[in-house]
Amino acid sequence: MRTRVKICGFTQVDNALEAARLGADAIGLVFYPESPRNVSIEQASKIARALPAFVSVVALFVDADADFIETVLSKVPVDCIQFHGDETPEACRLFAKPYIKAIRVRDDTDLDAVQAQYYDAAGILLDAYHPGIPGGSGCSFNWDLIPRQPKLPIILAGGLTVENVDQAIQQVKPYAVDVSSGVEAGKGIKSAEKMAAFIKRTIRATENYD
Repeated sequence: MRTRVKICGFTQVDNALEAARLGADAIGLVFYPESPRNVSIEQASKIARALPAFVSVVALFVDADADFIETVLSKVPVDCIQFHGDETPEACRLFAKPYIKAIRVRDDTDLDAVQAQYYDAAGILLDAYHPGIPGGSGCSFNWDLIPRQPKLPIILAGGLTVENVDQAIQQVKPYAVDVSSGVEAGKGIKSAEKMAAFIKRTIRATENYD
């Protein structure tokens, strides 16, 4: 099975279009004011509407108010919601959209219990735990903690780069990989060269374990 690629944290239309041209399956738009990759609703709408067919738009929220999420969904063509905070399963189910629940993995995280709680999620995104930072820290975590036969699709994030994505895929065999800082030229600005290399390495790694 081909490992999908989500690239997160776009702030510019041309940058997102380049990711789509290079073969990204999904692009992430961050609606979290404290993030350096935060995007306005107006700019997010421009990015999402410029994308070609078959590239998914994922809207990322961190413990956001339901009214704000509804406002974003009414103005931006979003395919999937990513909840990256401490949202309950009930909160994730309010919006009649497929959702991804992000989990910041610690040594004592019970991922089997997490999958049972969020049983209807379209995927579980596993990221590194870093105090005070909900995501995008550029840090990885112990991949040995990931169940070998997960009940839900696993989206692997946290410190992925061109240099380690092949190792990550070989070890974890995730449904998808999610990268942000690992392909950036600057906060919210992706490097075309790094995106191309990351996608190429992902494809090659998937072929190797198939």
